[in-house]
Amino acid sequence: MSDAELQIQVGHFFATPVAAALLGDVEARNAELKQRILAERDREDSFSASNLGGWHAGRPMEQWGGPRIHEILDAARQMANRLTLDRSGNRVRIDWSTRAWANVNENGHANEFHYHPGVYWSGTYYVDDGGRATDESVGGEFEIMDPRGPGVAMYAPSLVFNDGGHNTGGTNVRFTPRPGLLMLFPGWLYHQVRPYRGTGQRISIAFNLSLDD
Repeated sequence: MSDAELQIQVGHFFATPVAAALLGDVEARNAELKQRILAERDREDSFSASNLGGWHAGRPMEQWGGPRIHEILDAARQMANRLTLDRSGNRVRIDWSTRAWANVNENGHANEFHYHPGVYWSGTYYVDDGGRATDESVGGEFEIMDPRGPGVAMYAPSLVFNDGGHNTGGTNVRFTPRPGLLMLFPGWLYHQVRPYRGTGQRISIAFNLSLDD
């Protein structure tokens, strides 16, 4: 049988969705959010979570973030509804519950690998990339880990499956933060923030989406 005669059907299973959207009105929104976040940092000590240094808000940002945080969360809900189906493949419309908080990283700060238990979607919105857009050396990239672990690449690290993906099986993938970038990913996906090495401030808003009780 020749190559041309071999009929192959391929199914792609166990995919992990990571979605991104660039929101508009970035300068005005982020200027207001940055002011509110830094003011909250001056009022409240950092909450200890995945952060390695830096400041992690303790109070839910819905309580003090003003109308701009609700713009972000409304966009995240829209993304989640477009990316969520029932088991029959039908679109759903869910009134997602939210919990958002802010993070401020300065030189040497990072967030270790972690996941968000008890939620369906998690996400990040970038208020300030700390200069990463114009200078790669400042770091601070968002990084995800293949949930299947290293086994996918352990036997033959130089080979990947022809699955129409990004040739990342068994590895970590990094994303460059950008002001106005909104990302959405499963809450169980291991993720971290690489060490920030700049002289500015890397400011982000993290959030969870869960089913409303």
